[in-house]
Amino acid sequence: MIKRFIGIVLIGLSLVACKDRSQNIKKDDVETNKKPNIIYILADDLGYGDLNCYGQTKFSTPNIDKLASQGVLFTQHYSGSTVCAPSRSCLMTGMHTGHTVIRGNKEIQPEGQYPIPDSTYTLAEMFKTKGYVTGAFGKWGLGFPNSEGDPTKQGFDTFFGYNCQRLGHNYYPRHLWSNNDSIVLEGNKGKGTETYAPKLIHEKTLEFIETNKNNPFFLCVASIIPHAELVVPEEELKGFRGEYSPEKIFKGVDDGPEYRNGPYASQKESHATFAAMMYILDRQVGEIMEKVKASGIEKNTVIVFTSDNGPHQEGGADPVYFNSNGDLKGFKRDLYEGGIRVPMIVKWPGKIKANSKTDHISAFWDVLPTFSDVLEANIPKNIDGISFLPTLLNNTEKQEKHEYLYWEFHEKGGRQAVRKDNWKAVKYDVLKNPDAPLELYDLSKDIGEENNVANEYPEIVKEMKLIIRRARTPSSIFTFKQETYLNSK
Repeated sequence: MIKRFIGIVLIGLSLVACKDRSQNIKKDDVETNKKPNIIYILADDLGYGDLNCYGQTKFSTPNIDKLASQGVLFTQHYSGSTVCAPSRSCLMTGMHTGHTVIRGNKEIQPEGQYPIPDSTYTLAEMFKTKGYVTGAFGKWGLGFPNSEGDPTKQGFDTFFGYNCQRLGHNYYPRHLWSNNDSIVLEGNKGKGTETYAPKLIHEKTLEFIETNKNNPFFLCVASIIPHAELVVPEEELKGFRGEYSPEKIFKGVDDGPEYRNGPYASQKESHATFAAMMYILDRQVGEIMEKVKASGIEKNTVIVFTSDNGPHQEGGADPVYFNSNGDLKGFKRDLYEGGIRVPMIVKWPGKIKANSKTDHISAFWDVLPTFSDVLEANIPKNIDGISFLPTLLNNTEKQEKHEYLYWEFHEKGGRQAVRKDNWKAVKYDVLKNPDAPLELYDLSKDIGEENNVANEYPEIVKEMKLIIRRARTPSSIFTFKQETYLNSK
């Protein structure tokens, strides 16, 4: 099965024809004599409204807000997908879910997910071609241990964290991975709570910065916070207990063979715990910023903060209570805005205007071509991404725009969505009914996607259906019915 899949990918991801993405960017816009370090921080299931600078009022995120005050805040940035693995695949390959190799969550037992093939050209591999040291810390989810999709075989020199996103549900895991070594956490045996994984992973992250401060590096910090389960050490929870009434009680799995094997633990104080988790995430972002400054590399380091999809509702999480999706409709697993529109903040001292904001429409698949422009690197020309470097450098007159953005989701009956300019089309239950009606929204007037205007704009609906039909290539692993993309009316 894997060999057949690789054959398809080799055709779709041929690297024979590459192009220089640095056209339209002046040489003096980027320091060509000193390569900038890149730190890409990816929160897990953090919603569009989960930061103060995006409207959150129930808890504070001062360090992330400080990052925004020193850089640019994107108001219309989109994740690769509405769940973990395909979203990360879009980030790594520069392709949307109609073309990228991993288009859904697909488990491999006993640990890991379906692997991206060795032939896949990744973001990390691009940095390697330019002499960068590369590290990934946190959650992977794109290939089980020692498979061809293992992070150490996809361009990362160093990996520390969870290979498997299912095991990444649990905050006191029995083991983590250090490159190809399984590191047993003895203090977490049974019901032990000696090692809180986000703390250990964060320590390793800071060590990577210290070790490589004299080298150009690409650091991907794929935090598992604030993904369910909702768990923090008692000393972290004390400051939040009693502040978020009425509390939400969640009954989970606290013993037996599935305990700490994916299912979420019980939590009597879900609201307080979520706020405490966000405090930990914000503090860790602040400590990364301080480490960069103390290492003397702040002026030559790009820091990005974003999230892999919208807020979840599992494990006791309560996105309605916290207004985690802001004014947006939908949550994780939805293709409405709340499931895929995410915060993104970028800081680059001396290059990006501080305390600025942009409404440029961008997505995860734009990250690879953006950094290829920064590095003046060659990348495959058949990707879907468009560099947003002109927007970062405030050269908006040079900014190319997407003809459309496309998403597909292979759970919940199958879902597809397209954004073109301010029009948003959403189609649900496509696996059950290939001719399912298409919903149409005008985001310029209806950011909450409350008013379906499909009947009022038949020509726009027709155009959107044509895009859906043509936006994807077949996959032998992540399949839609043939009618979905060939006979859509």
